[in-house]
Amino acid sequence: MAITYSISDLAKEFDLTTRAMRFYEDMGLLQPERSGPGGRQRVYSGRDRTRLKLTLRAKRLGLSLSEAKEIIDMYDSPRDTGLQLEKFLVVLAEHQRQLEEQMADLQANLDEIKVHQREARALLAKVNQSSKPKVSAAGAAKALKANHASVKSL
Repeated sequence: MAITYSISDLAKEFDLTTRAMRFYEDMGLLQPERSGPGGRQRVYSGRDRTRLKLTLRAKRLGLSLSEAKEIIDMYDSPRDTGLQLEKFLVVLAEHQRQLEEQMADLQANLDEIKVHQREARALLAKVNQSSKPKVSAAGAAKALKANHASVKSL
């Protein structure tokens, strides 16, 4: 007899909510059998478990659920495996391009932040310098002489 799983079995195994499991079913990614009164109980097969595992892997790679479904469905069909792998490579290449684009945007933002940090530090240094009391050498000598004179008068 084939191994079957309940919705809570798979939800627990893959750290999902049962609501997420039902959503994947609504998207056509999972197709559990129905049993019990009125077909209310879902019974998942090993095939459903594998499809769920592939769906979650596709999500981690950044694929949309519809892209994941398209690729996973290709493996269920008796078509040529070469075409399936070519489609998978095209999807992966597109996601790689998108991620590289996002990385370039992020790097540009980081570079801009660094420029603003340098400018802010330079301005802060100027502010700190201007807030210190400015005493010229002549003014310092005059202050010392006055201080010395007041000490003598004591």
